[in-house]
Amino acid sequence: MENRIWETLHRHLSAIYAGDWAIYDETTADDVVVYEWFVTPHRLEGKSFHAFMLEHDWAGSGDDWRYDLLDPRLDLFGNVAVASYTLLLTVAGEEGIRHRTVNETRVLAQYPEGWKVVHVHKSPGA
Repeated sequence: MENRIWETLHRHLSAIYAGDWAIYDETTADDVVVYEWFVTPHRLEGKSFHAFMLEHDWAGSGDDWRYDLLDPRLDLFGNVAVASYTLLLTVAGEEGIRHRTVNETRVLAQYPEGWKVVHVHKSPGA
């Protein structure tokens, strides 16, 4: 079960940075709740905000990128999983290589069609 959860999470994260709405949509609950400190100090609900971001290539998917999950932890509570880690994003673009770290917790719930991200909370990584 843990392998399926991590696989879903990696598909979800890769979709965000690759700008792949179909995979993001598949791996994210319609009523997802997100706290992203670098966007707003308020809760964002639903997928519409991220649909706009992915549609407008917010992550620079034309750049070469990779992410690593530092100190990943997965806690299971029945049909709910809590993944926490520090995300290290590395992007190679015209201005060289850039790094960014963000502490993240992503909560996934099991649906009949598979695991989906239902809640995201981010805080500064450095």
